[in-house]
Amino acid sequence: MARAKDPALQTKNSPLAVAMCSDDEPVFHPNTGTEIASGEEIRLSPSQQAGYDAPRFCQLCGRRMKVQIRPDGWHAECSRHGLVDSEWIFEAQLRRRLGAG
Repeated sequence: MARAKDPALQTKNSPLAVAMCSDDEPVFHPNTGTEIASGEEIRLSPSQQAGYDAPRFCQLCGRRMKVQIRPDGWHAECSRHGLVDSEWIFEAQLRRRLGAG
């Protein structure tokens, strides 16, 4: 039987969305799932280095995420920390640049 999705995890207020839209440093690398505090060297592809690749791992727990690439961006979902959409991150970055929060 499929597990019911928690509606709170499907919004801009999900723990994952809040973490990725803020300036907080991730606990786990979003492209590799490696714990950042481990000190291990993280090797990235050129597209990951440039920031063009969608995150594949939750930056809060390191779990592999379900990712959907769209023509206008992407959205990713962690089974524990919810959904994040690239549009939400873009909006948050734009607000910071414009000084609106």
